[in-house]
Amino acid sequence: MPSRPVLAYRWSPALALFLLLVGTLWVAGGASHADVSGQVVTRGTAWFLLMLAILFGARPVTAGIGTAFWLLLATVLLVLLQLVPLPPDIWTALPGREALLGARPDEATWRPWSIVPWATINAASSLIVPVVAFYLVSALRDEEKAWLPTILLGVIFLSMLVGLLQFSGFAINNPFLNDSVGGVSGTFANRNHFALFLAMGCLITPVWALAGKQGAGWRAPVALVLMTLFALTILATGSRAGILTGLLALALGLAVCWHDVRRALRGAPRWVFPALIAAIIGFIALFVLVSMAADRAESVRRAFEIDPGQDMRTRGLPTVLSMIAAYFPAGAGFGGFDTVFRLHEPFQLLKPTYFNHVHNDLMEVVLDGGLPALLLLLIAIGWYGIASIRAWRGNGRHSVLPKLGSAILLLVFVASAFDYPARTPMMMAMIVIAASWLCQNRTASVRADFT
Repeated sequence: MPSRPVLAYRWSPALALFLLLVGTLWVAGGASHADVSGQVVTRGTAWFLLMLAILFGARPVTAGIGTAFWLLLATVLLVLLQLVPLPPDIWTALPGREALLGARPDEATWRPWSIVPWATINAASSLIVPVVAFYLVSALRDEEKAWLPTILLGVIFLSMLVGLLQFSGFAINNPFLNDSVGGVSGTFANRNHFALFLAMGCLITPVWALAGKQGAGWRAPVALVLMTLFALTILATGSRAGILTGLLALALGLAVCWHDVRRALRGAPRWVFPALIAAIIGFIALFVLVSMAADRAESVRRAFEIDPGQDMRTRGLPTVLSMIAAYFPAGAGFGGFDTVFRLHEPFQLLKPTYFNHVHNDLMEVVLDGGLPALLLLLIAIGWYGIASIRAWRGNGRHSVLPKLGSAILLLVFVASAFDYPARTPMMMAMIVIAASWLCQNRTASVRADFT
């Protein structure tokens, strides 16, 4: 770390551009719908920042993070491949295309792999955000990479403040999102995505406070307050999945800093360490119980009041499974679930609103991409498992960021089983940052000396 303060430190062009990207994503990167104005803002800004990065000579360094680079590249290529026009003989041979043939089955029309090409074009266009985020993060200096947890924690904290204002009754209508006025969703359109973002805050906060050479100091009590606020805001969102990811984040955050806490209490009696952990858990639990007693825990109330049998996610699951079987191994095309689902939607599922996603992103990836997407997903999960085992076996400062990256990706995996958080620009950036941290375990070039 440089001896000069952060504000006096001469930022690299990559850091300045990264801060501009994060700021844009905070304002307009919380929605996944293709037709919201925030997509124009985030994607346009990403392209502009990419050009500036090239002009200013910000060169990415992929040494040690090559696996994340290749996975991202394979994802982009797979989506683009679905837009390549195919000869009629090949296109008609793909499973599930029979119902889409025109009045003249022998019509010699070249069609792309994707059933809904415009939706796949939108999916391909959305990937510029994680590409630019990965480019800028990999171009940062080593000391600047150590600032990333603090930067991300600040962004999450500001988003939480917006959520608290909404919870207090302020009607905040973000013109860049398709959010519901009156709900508690912070800078996101979906409360589940906002709850996941807050859970990441619960995860990063203890690392910011306890990991690194600076020790706990004043940060420990501040971190306890922050984690409590994050947890209470998760309860206020009304997200049932947020309860699970929030609890998991609290446990993982303490696990990441386990050795740092033990090292700080090395000279204390043995009972101090378990008493400290119990005090932290009890402090947060006390405020959660008070929130529930005051009927301010919307997530808990929804968990008990909603009948899972009437939930559209459960009712639509048999149809989704039949669609996967109908289009496998080619897949239906990325981004086109809404349109394709209407071709298979049974009469008993018709209602005034529409089913926009499977609400299980792992399953939807297989439906959209077929066997190639399934293989890529399995490769990514396999790499994640191996890299995470390697990261959690380490005990030094060099292992803190890899552990943090592993924990963040685990939260995304869990949340993706109930929703589609990885489709929002902000979460795309968080995923590639976490993946780059997880890759750093092999190079150990960045120490956890957080500013």
